[in-house]
Amino acid sequence: MFTRTFPGMPILRNRLTKRALRPALTLLDRRVRRGVQPDLDTLRREVAEMRRQQYAVGLLLDGTGRGAHRIPPAAEIDRLVREVGDVSDRGEHARRSVVVAFRTVVALEALGVGRLAGSTSNICGKLATVPLLSPPNGSILEIGTLYGLFASALVRMVHRAGIEPDLTIVDPLAGSQLQPGTSQPADPTGTPVREDVVRANLALGGSRSALEARIQQGFSSDPAVREAVSDREYGVIVVDGDHSMEGVAADLEWVEKIIAPGGIVVLDDYGDQAWPGVQEALDKHLAGGTSRLRMLGRVSTSAFLRAD
Repeated sequence: MFTRTFPGMPILRNRLTKRALRPALTLLDRRVRRGVQPDLDTLRREVAEMRRQQYAVGLLLDGTGRGAHRIPPAAEIDRLVREVGDVSDRGEHARRSVVVAFRTVVALEALGVGRLAGSTSNICGKLATVPLLSPPNGSILEIGTLYGLFASALVRMVHRAGIEPDLTIVDPLAGSQLQPGTSQPADPTGTPVREDVVRANLALGGSRSALEARIQQGFSSDPAVREAVSDREYGVIVVDGDHSMEGVAADLEWVEKIIAPGGIVVLDDYGDQAWPGVQEALDKHLAGGTSRLRMLGRVSTSAFLRAD
């Protein structure tokens, strides 16, 4: 039987042609399926393995028990490296310092009691920048320590820069984190803020300077506390205590008297919208034009200053 095909009619739309090609198309389809199936099985196994690995990494780095996660995206680390390089003027070493700081944070939080307070960028920014600024001596004063893990990390970072640290801590250590005029929620770790906890975390530093750290319990606004620790000029002072405008202003006035020439002052939470009094206090302090402190710049939410 003769069947006409009209000009322009696609060959596969012709019923006789499709019928004739059906066995060949079926065979081709079977062969394609046999070739693709092993690849799909491999892909499924690889995805399942990636999920298992991702879950394990999450157990180590997610925010459970510490509030803030430690899984920064690449763009966040790249931005942090640029900021550290700009403030320290040592861009060639900025990435190395940031990466080492991140590894230190992960290690100490995994082994320590409590947590490091703040975002990953803020913590790593402080740890990475301070040693690159080459402080004039290793005397470090931390105003506000919480669990002491940041102090332990900073001691390690300063040691890596070839500076032997001598650590002093001022904190009320009153059982929980205190901020005047605010009510702080229960800490996500469930760990009390006490001197024995701080000592346990400083021991992770593994150095004599950390183990022999001087801890002065009390508020930095207390004249007796100030007198007890004002016996030296500090090469590094970290201001992370009372976050009110009045509290920060008072700490900065004290810092002016005890910071060594060329010393580094780190003001935590500068530019953090949750604590507007911090930036307000520093901006007013510098506006008078009589301060010994010179603004070097900002890394994440910390301001860095050098003393004349």
